[in-house]
This record gives sequence, C-alpha cells and structure tokens, in this order.
Amino acid sequence: MPVIDYLRRNAKLYANEVALVELNPEMADTRRVTWKEYELIEPSRFEPYRREITWSVFDEKSNRFANLLLNRGIKKGDKVAIIMYNCLEWLPIYFGILKSGAIAVPFNFRYDADEILYCAELAEVDMIVFGPEFIGRIEANADRLSKGRLLIYVGDNCPGFAESYRELVADCSSNDPMIPITDDDFGAIYFSSGTTGFPKAILHKHQSLTQAAEMEQKHHNTGRDDTFLCIPPLYHTGAKFHWMGSLVAGSKAVLLKGAKPDIILSAVSSERCTIVWLLVPWAQDILDQLDSGKLKLEDYHLSQWRLMHIGAQPVPPSLIKRWKEYFPKHDYDTNYGLSESTGPGCVHLGIENIHKVGAIGVPGYRWECKIVNENGAPVEQGEVGELCVKGPGVMTCYYNNPEATAEVLKGDWLYTGDMAMQDEDGFIFLVDRKKDVIVSGGENIYPVQIENFIRKFDKVKDVAVIGMPDSRLGEITAAIIEIKEGFECTREEIDDFCLNLPRYKRPKEIFFEDIPRNATGKIEKPALRKRHGAEGLVALENRS
Repeated sequence: MPVIDYLRRNAKLYANEVALVELNPEMADTRRVTWKEYELIEPSRFEPYRREITWSVFDEKSNRFANLLLNRGIKKGDKVAIIMYNCLEWLPIYFGILKSGAIAVPFNFRYDADEILYCAELAEVDMIVFGPEFIGRIEANADRLSKGRLLIYVGDNCPGFAESYRELVADCSSNDPMIPITDDDFGAIYFSSGTTGFPKAILHKHQSLTQAAEMEQKHHNTGRDDTFLCIPPLYHTGAKFHWMGSLVAGSKAVLLKGAKPDIILSAVSSERCTIVWLLVPWAQDILDQLDSGKLKLEDYHLSQWRLMHIGAQPVPPSLIKRWKEYFPKHDYDTNYGLSESTGPGCVHLGIENIHKVGAIGVPGYRWECKIVNENGAPVEQGEVGELCVKGPGVMTCYYNNPEATAEVLKGDWLYTGDMAMQDEDGFIFLVDRKKDVIVSGGENIYPVQIENFIRKFDKVKDVAVIGMPDSRLGEITAAIIEIKEGFECTREEIDDFCLNLPRYKRPKEIFFEDIPRNATGKIEKPALRKRHGAEGLVALENRS
C-alpha cells in the first residue's frame, strides 16, 4: 500500500500522540538556556526552538497542502519541488504532495542558483516550495523559474516573486482529497549527488517508497515505544526513509538542527531517543570528545538508547570497536544503498551480525544481490566485482536520460558502480567505487582498504585516498589526512605506520588537511582531485 496510507492509519489510531518534534538548539543557546535546564522544565515553554505536532495534526497539514495543490491546478503526475532545511513543515508538505497525486521532488539544500534552475528544468517541475534560506538563490533566476511554475514560500515576510504558504493553506480544506494512488503510480524524483557536475533525476514509483519504509521498520525492529533521532537532511533518501520506519511503527521522531556532539547527546537525553542514525564524522566527533573528557556520559540520560546505525559511506571497523567501548549495550547496524535503490538498506549488516563489522552485510528485506565481472557474469566467491541489486525499490529510470538509464539498468538488475566481494559466510564487503579504483603499474588498488588501515593510527581523525597521475606507473596513491584536534603528526610517522601495508599500496604522496564531506557525510573525492591536480584522471559517475 502507498506510504500515505500509513499516515492516515496513524492519524486514526494515534491521533493525539506526538509524531514529530523539531529541535533547534542554536536558538536555545541565544537565549542562554542550557540543555540541563531544558530537561527540567516543561518542553512547551521552549517554543519556538522546540516544536511538535501530533499524528492528527501531521495528517491535517498534509491534507491542507494537498488541497492547496489541487486548488492551484496541480494534478496527478505533476511535479512539486521542495528546497527547505529540516523543519516541522517539511514532511507534511512532502506527504501533501503525495496525497495530491503529484510527484515529490526534493532538492539538495546545497544547490546554488544555477543548479536549482537546472534541476527544475530537468525534472520539469510545476511548483517549487522553498524556505527563507533560499530566497536569494530562487530570486537569482526568478524570471525563468516562474515561467509556467508556481513559487510557494514557507516562512515569514514572503518575497514579492512568490506566494505565501501560510496564507494559502489557511483557506484550504483539512479533509483528505482521497486521490486514488496505487503502488504503480510515480511518487518521487530524487537526484544523484552531482559531485562531478549536474545531477541526474531518479524516478521512483510509490512501490519504492513503501518498500523503503517497511524495510526500515523490519531491519531495526522499530516499535511504538521507539523514538528516532533524525539529523541528516530530509531531502536525502537516507534520512527520509530511515524516518519512515517510525511512520510504519506509528512512533515519535525528532528532527534535530545541529550535529555537534553535545547537541546530539543532549537531544538523545532530553527526548529519550532510542534509535540514532549517525554519519561517520559525527560518530568520530562524539568519540573524540569522550576521549578528551569534553563530554561525559554521566551528564546525560542515555540508558534508553538501544541502536546506533551508520550509512552513506564505508564504516571503519576501528570506529565501531571504539564505540562499543563507550556504549557496550548498543545494537549496531550499517546500511548500504543508493538513491537509485530508494536509499539505504538494499544491503545491510543486521543488528545480530556485529561480529561481521567491516562488511556492508547481506541482501536487505525483499532484495537480491549479485557480484559480476566486466562481462556481467557472476564472479567466484572472494573475487572482486561490481555489486548489482534487484528488488521492489529499484528506480524506474533516470528521468529524461535514457542513455544513462541503459548504463545501470540491465533487466531487473541495478548495476551500482561499487566494487565488492563476498566472503565464505555470504557477507558482502564493499571494496570501492568502480571509478575510484587506482591502477598503478598494472595493479588494482582499492582506496577504501588503505583508508581503513590508516584510520587505525591513533592520531588520524579522517583520511581519503585518491589516485594521482604518474608518468611511469600511470597512477600513484595519495593520502589526504586530517589529524585529530590537539595532535601533531609528521610524514615520517605515517610512512612508518604504513610499512605494514604491501609496498604497492603505500601512499606515495601525503597531504595534511581537512577532509571535505557533503551533507550526507560522503567524502568529496572529486574536490580533492581538483585541489591536487588530478581531476582529469578518472571520469567519475554521479552517484548518491
């Protein structure tokens, strides 16, 4: 059934229970309110930086927005873009789009003005809903964006080139329009990362959204008593579909603005969160501050926290080992996925398989996987090949891009572009991006393996390995290393540590600098290649 039916069910069964909480700790800081004080005082006194809505209000707001769209001529199959930071309005607007029969098109909030215009035209959107942070970027191309499109502004002081969301929804019915929707109808367009140029538009049916929601609830046993802490941006499939486990369970979720270690632990403490999805840098920051004594676990109420899971990038096993030292009772999971496969979970470790940390796991709920060579034939167990996935969450196509679609969709199988291997127990290990593999003197070198090794050095906070051109070997490995705060490290120390690597894998160049990551925590290797003069070396694919 379409995910909108879960919202309708929750509004009936759990009408007065809290569905969503929005926390904005920066506003708390400006008012000199500590989180210790926050926990001791009635939360409702902390408006506007703590807001909440019940399931019935969530449903009502989505109905009003669906009727707004229908009143303004949006019809089934039309496309409505959202470019907003995480807030309490985000998900009701998203579900209002789905209830109207339109296609939801979330935009990355890091897009500049030209990328917004490009994506609006590529996806042929009929309306753009945007927040106050994006006024300048929308206004820069307002003449072109407004041609044949409605611009709806969510916030105070509506700009003259847009219409006010608040004024429009106030006049709309709160009754569900009950537009017939099936799993075969188109539901959403997501965009690939666009880290190597302009992104591709990924078209999904409602079936994909339902698959992601039901899979998340099943993988993590999300129940009515759970509270999910959502920190990453909702435009991304990862954040949204992890949250949808709470939708299926009918349980509370918290949208947190901010990712500093003390803010995360305070939110877990004050809202009694039980499930938290972290990105690798945030988990590292928490551990570093616990190591340094800047954070003390006894300052927080964390006994209810049962699950920490990570996705969006390879997870260093050393990180989870450190995590379990501080949180020995936590369940742990890692999730692998692509926007082309409706986000995380087509492969997942499983909370019962922590002994296999380092693997991305096994096929997820209702998914199949295979690993193939360049000819599409399955490789032998233990050999490296391209990971392919098949299941009810595979995209329909890259919208308006049949050539790119044909490259990755072969029958029912999605070719991920990721290199992987399977061990004797059937667990899949991600080796690297197909286009990130370094070929040096005829040897294939997989950067993730080197990165995982260097991260074991106690002074290293983060590392990225890229290929750089070499006239003799074709490519050589270069390690960009970010050192932990308060530490100093030399090239000689790294060289000595890497003596335990095979000679051909040892980095030939080492740079000490910060590692750039995108909003979902992935290392921006194209930016590093450009910075170090290697941007023309490898033709990368876009991948979310």
